[in-house]
Amino acid sequence: MDQLNSNREQWNSRLGFILAAMGSAVGLGNIWRFSYVTGENGGAAFLLVYLLCIIAIGIPIIMAEFTIGRKAQSDAVGSFEKLAPGKPWIVAGFMGVASAFIILSFYGVVAGWTVKYFFSYLTGGFAVENDAQYGDVFVGFITSTYEPLLWQFLFMALTIGIVFMGVKKGIEASNKILMPLLAILVIILAGYSLTLGGASEALSFLFSPDWSKLADPNVYLAALGQAFFSLSLGMGALITYGSYLSNKEKLPGAALGVATLDTGFAIISGLMIFPAVFAFGINPGDGPGLVFVTLPGIFDSIAFGTLFGFAFFFLLAAAALSSAISLLEVAVAYFIRKFSWSRQKASLIVGGVIFLLGVPSSLGIGPLSDITFFGKDILDSMDFIASNILLPLGGLIIALFMGWGWKKSDALADSDFGDTALGNAWIFTLRYVAPVAIFLIFLASTGLLKLILGLFS
Repeated sequence: MDQLNSNREQWNSRLGFILAAMGSAVGLGNIWRFSYVTGENGGAAFLLVYLLCIIAIGIPIIMAEFTIGRKAQSDAVGSFEKLAPGKPWIVAGFMGVASAFIILSFYGVVAGWTVKYFFSYLTGGFAVENDAQYGDVFVGFITSTYEPLLWQFLFMALTIGIVFMGVKKGIEASNKILMPLLAILVIILAGYSLTLGGASEALSFLFSPDWSKLADPNVYLAALGQAFFSLSLGMGALITYGSYLSNKEKLPGAALGVATLDTGFAIISGLMIFPAVFAFGINPGDGPGLVFVTLPGIFDSIAFGTLFGFAFFFLLAAAALSSAISLLEVAVAYFIRKFSWSRQKASLIVGGVIFLLGVPSSLGIGPLSDITFFGKDILDSMDFIASNILLPLGGLIIALFMGWGWKKSDALADSDFGDTALGNAWIFTLRYVAPVAIFLIFLASTGLLKLILGLFS
């Protein structure tokens, strides 16, 4: 293992690492999921709780994952093997690798949809007679047999190609281009959206809290869940990325930078979507349909709408790509170490297997729609298993491992906090606050919390 570590790739620069970690966190969820979850849960009141969750829970777990990865200089599974040999903490690593396979299998399907829409706007947009037909276009596309598979394949091929090229030349280089470009695009699109007539309502919705919303416990659970999933916690990606970081880099600043940039991106995305939504009297809680049905109708109604749609779906596709790269790297890094494969071999085999695993998710919306699990189609079932079970439990184990399984003095030293008030607050959070919060997310997302509360009502 030492020989492998001595030849292990590293980031070329601190900026490259931060942009790559931000790329892992910034994805489809930061753009459309943040908007409709905010819309469903009270706007500004939700946003306030969300920001508190980022500070109190998100940043401490980012720090834990970075610390584990950098100390072990290994993949998600190898890190726990090295730091806690023979102990059950390793299950968090296996959950991360399993999550990478499952999430990327269906994520590639949805990301393929964004690539399809991007190319549609690149070639002039959609030929429809009225807004209602955008729903027909979308449903007709995703329920067909072969076309979604083609776009899924193209997206996965691009993801595999970047990981194939390595940490510096592939992952870091791509994120150095994608992240600044995404930041510029989202700011330009937000600025344009604010001119559409719904700016005052959008700003009020996002930044003027209705304090009565805080009486709803679902707001807290939704905010914590969004904070948890938007930062890519519990899936091994930040452990893997942290393992390519040298000891000379300071982790607290990196963790704060990633969380700040990711959260800022989500808020600006809200400023991009909500003014347009309010200007046209659309429900901000429309969910996936907001992106693929409602917004194309809006683009068709505004000046430079085709250009706006082109830029918007490029933004979505590129954000999806940056997250997909990190997911594939989690699995590829594990197979490189475990089976001594070359990066090129691991990228092609693992990426190919993940594409094949995603085929049922794509067909499950169309030809295989009769196949359901727990009342959900195949894609939603995979999403539920990964997002509601594997990720929360993985994050819970990571918090407990850093808080209780690692000697406190070593954890403080390896994290660069040292024996300071901030460092001790970090350990306290990982020992008590984060585990309780994550466990509540798990209970709520699986329906167990409602069942338990029902027993006492």
